[in-house]
Amino acid sequence: MSESLADLKLDIKKLIIITLGIDQVDPKDVDDEKPLFGGDNALTLDSVDAIEIIMAIQRTYGIRIADQNTARQVIGSINSIARFISEQQSNST
Repeated sequence: MSESLADLKLDIKKLIIITLGIDQVDPKDVDDEKPLFGGDNALTLDSVDAIEIIMAIQRTYGIRIADQNTARQVIGSINSIARFISEQQSNST
């Protein structure tokens, strides 16, 4: 994994934590592969959190998430968010 992808994943974790006002979780405790929605990850998120995360990602990274089905796939995990952002940024250059 390239250093820039590792940095991107850490930035995404920080963005989620700041956006949702979660102060009891360290970004390094959030597993990149585990689903963000479910009891298995350090974050316990719900559907309202999903909307806030999508809006924060779009605003921060200047990308659009076209529809609800795409959004559901994108915010499945930290890895899927990072992959989507990297692809979108590559396509725009």
